[in-house]
Amino acid sequence: MNNPSSLIEVAQIGRLVGLKGELKLHLQCDFPEQFKKGKTFTTQKGETLEVFSYNPSRELISFVGYQGRDVAAKLVNTFLFTTHENSIQECALQEGEFFWFDLIEASVIDDDGTVLGTVDEIERIAATDYLVIKTDEILVKKGLAKTFYLPYIERYIITFDKAKKEVLSKDGLGILENS
Repeated sequence: MNNPSSLIEVAQIGRLVGLKGELKLHLQCDFPEQFKKGKTFTTQKGETLEVFSYNPSRELISFVGYQGRDVAAKLVNTFLFTTHENSIQECALQEGEFFWFDLIEASVIDDDGTVLGTVDEIERIAATDYLVIKTDEILVKKGLAKTFYLPYIERYIITFDKAKKEVLSKDGLGILENS
C-alpha cells in the first residue's frame, strides 16, 4: 500500500441507488474525468477498487466485484484516494491552474510584506475553497491565532507562485487579526 500521507482524497462514496450496485459519488476534487472505467483507487482501509462504470451527470459509480446491491452496500461511506503522480498524469490543468497539493506548505505573505504563515491544508466549504493557514510564530507570539482560514477568492488572493511556493494575499492580516 502507498504511504497514506502521499495519497490524496478525491471522493467519498455515498448511499446506494437502485438494484445494480450503483452508489452516489461525492467528489472532493475538481477532476471528475478521472473516474473512468478501469481506473483504480485506494480506500482508507488500503483496499483497491476498480471503476466498473461512472455516470457523471447523475454522479453514480459502480465498482468491479460490487455490482449487486448487497455487496455494494459494504462500500457506503468509503473514501477514495489516488496518488500525486496519478493526479499529475491524468488530470489536465489549464494555464494558471494547479493542484491543491501544490499549495500545501506554501508561504502566505500579505501585500504589505508581512509573512502570515504557511498553508497547512485546504477545505472546501460550500462553493468556496479556504486555505487553512498555520500562523507564523512571530505573529502567534504577538497574541494572534495559531491558525486561521483565508478564502481562496480574488478579494483575498492576489497570486500563487508555484515555483516559489508563495501565496500573495490582500487583507489576509486583517482576517488573522479578527480570527
